[in-house]
Amino acid sequence: MTDNPAASGGLEPDDSPIGGILDRVEHALGDVLDDAFDERASWRQLQSLVASSPRIVVQAYGGSSVADAEGIKRVAKRIVEAKKNGHQVVVVVSVMGDTTEELIDLAEQVSPMPAGREFDMLLTAGERISMALLAMAIKNLGHEAQSFTGSQAGVITDSVHNKARIIDVTPGGIRTALDEGNIAIVAGFQGVSQDKKDITTLGRGGSDTTAVALAAALDAEVCEIYTDVDGVFTADPRVVKKAKKIDWISFEDMLELAASGSKVLSHRCVEYARRYNIPIHVRSSFSGLQGTWVSNERPRGSESPQGDKPMEQAIISGVAHDTSEAKITVVGVPDRPGEAAATFRAIADAEINIDMVVQNVSAASTGLTDISFTLPKTEGRKAIDALERAKTAIGFDSLRYDDQIGKISLVGAGMKTNPGVTASFFETLSDAGVNIELISTSEIRISVVTRADDVPEAVRAVHTAFGFDSASDEAVVYGGTGR
Repeated sequence: MTDNPAASGGLEPDDSPIGGILDRVEHALGDVLDDAFDERASWRQLQSLVASSPRIVVQAYGGSSVADAEGIKRVAKRIVEAKKNGHQVVVVVSVMGDTTEELIDLAEQVSPMPAGREFDMLLTAGERISMALLAMAIKNLGHEAQSFTGSQAGVITDSVHNKARIIDVTPGGIRTALDEGNIAIVAGFQGVSQDKKDITTLGRGGSDTTAVALAAALDAEVCEIYTDVDGVFTADPRVVKKAKKIDWISFEDMLELAASGSKVLSHRCVEYARRYNIPIHVRSSFSGLQGTWVSNERPRGSESPQGDKPMEQAIISGVAHDTSEAKITVVGVPDRPGEAAATFRAIADAEINIDMVVQNVSAASTGLTDISFTLPKTEGRKAIDALERAKTAIGFDSLRYDDQIGKISLVGAGMKTNPGVTASFFETLSDAGVNIELISTSEIRISVVTRADDVPEAVRAVHTAFGFDSASDEAVVYGGTGR
């Protein structure tokens, strides 16, 4: 005799308490599965919709790319081609050729020290000319284009004239233009201050920074930076004819190269791209060649500057140089706590950025030391004036100013784990007869200051010593200015 009623035929399985529970579970599970399949179908539809939607591409063109009417028409054709390939295109354009220098010269003829606000109003005229002409050229090719000043594009900055920083980007007008099928043309290098609504300029590399900021705000697929060379090279191709084009470089290495004098991308532009993880593709507007990708991860199949396999980290990414800096030496500073702080507080209050800093060992007999630092030549006069005003408080003896210096930097994340890089660098400079005046290092960079006249030969020597020279003169400079 069994204890199971169902087994004895007393109850059908579906009529049992357990059977009822199973029925309810089955119905509930069926509802869940139906919902899951519905959600999966909806997700697939959404994925299909996203895949079929035009992706936004932001392009930036430097002054050499739009230097004249022919250049503007060539750029317009490239932009229209991107539009035909199914992209929504936003373009950031720089001033034509040497227009900025001409405007600065005019300002200095009128006033030796033009007011910052009016100076910004003057300089932004150059980009507005470029954007309007480019929009006209695109319309002449049968496509709709709408131009925007920095303020119209929603580029919000702080109130520091001549070197403002971007606070926010609100690209509502740009999105509307794209939704209506237009190509959006934005004047680079400029914005509007958040508090006073004054026109501001972003300083060196401002157009590239504008492009990356817009790419981040618009969630663009990529930010393409067009210049007069085919990408980022292992050295300045104007100095080293055998420089190699780099297929891919990390944000980290590119930041160091940019900070060390590489002209192809500004430090602020790369910093912004890294912060918002915006891939940058640096390429020439004068050719159809693939350029250099700047991103967090190396694309498959790309090689390092020294020909390493994709899974390996290059020891060195490149050699950079900079002859735009000067050196100030503060002589006879009392060697006691607080004196260095007072010195650099005076510089900071004058809103001057400094680069390398070296303090000598103090003389035991006098208790005095010297502090040397480098800074942009354009800030030299202002720095000297700021220190002179603080001379009594600091108690130094005198100031020395030297604007005939140059900086040479070796950059590469691989040097962190490869001993001997520093020794090879210094040996190469010694063999080239180059005297070192200052040394500065980070985990992935070694920089030295030398005489400006020694820089070209030193860069070529270092480039050769670290195996960067290409088999042929592949480095082509189309425009001749670097941007």
